[in-house]
Amino acid sequence: MTLVTFRSEDLEGLWQPGDRDNKFGAGQVVIVGGSSLFHGAPILALKSASRLVCMVYFASPEEDKSIVNNIKSGLGSFIWIPSREIDHYILKSDAVLIGPGMMRNQNEADGMACDDKGKISQEISMSIFNKFPEKKYVIDGGSLQVIHASDIPKGSIITPNRKEFEMLFKEQIVEDADESIEQLRSKAKEYQLTIVHKAPTSIVTNGDRVIKIEGGNPGLVKGGMGDVIAGLTVGLLAKNEPMLAAAAAIYLTKRAADRLLEKVGNMYNADDLAEETAKVFGEEVK
Repeated sequence: MTLVTFRSEDLEGLWQPGDRDNKFGAGQVVIVGGSSLFHGAPILALKSASRLVCMVYFASPEEDKSIVNNIKSGLGSFIWIPSREIDHYILKSDAVLIGPGMMRNQNEADGMACDDKGKISQEISMSIFNKFPEKKYVIDGGSLQVIHASDIPKGSIITPNRKEFEMLFKEQIVEDADESIEQLRSKAKEYQLTIVHKAPTSIVTNGDRVIKIEGGNPGLVKGGMGDVIAGLTVGLLAKNEPMLAAAAAIYLTKRAADRLLEKVGNMYNADDLAEETAKVFGEEVK
């Protein structure tokens, strides 16, 4: 196992567009998420991803145009696609984010013992995974709460909070720092995933490598911060390998959070973070 700390200079490894790249040179991504209850989450993910790739396609599990209209009122940089056409857009896209704002399962004891809302999210998730097992995925939020770890396509990036980790792997993340690293590494290796653990010292591991990302502050515990990270991650994943994409997304959000802390203290939200992350990217990615 190799363990390193992510540094600013590591951002130099990120793909950068060249003068000869065409309209789709920076990649295309699909985001599947949102619901009548949670339409803010996909706005934050879309806002972050759309700054990194040429095209973002968005599909909501619920065919309710009011959801899309709510999202459109907060952001215009995406193309809404109806559910019946999602396969076509996933096929031509470089990466997929599934889960932000999707309805969660009310029975947290077993991710497969779903209520009606959870079943919708489960069916959509499993249908996409089964049709496109080789696609590059970032799996987040509602999707993580209604599937088993064994259902997740190999090579995917997952971003579970503590509750979602326990639901997926049937065990809690241990408190001891060294032991938690080994626990995360072991699960990533067993299921052939890249696991992102968001914490004061965040961990990204694929089972063979472990990257630590320092920084950040308590302002990051507010709602929506994970959606910004998920959007950044899928945007970066379109043209980069999973470990670099996930670690860079965490690093950029932590740096942005620290800058916001200097400006306004902890009085910032996820929209502020998305805006500040773009500024950090512009200054630090050469």
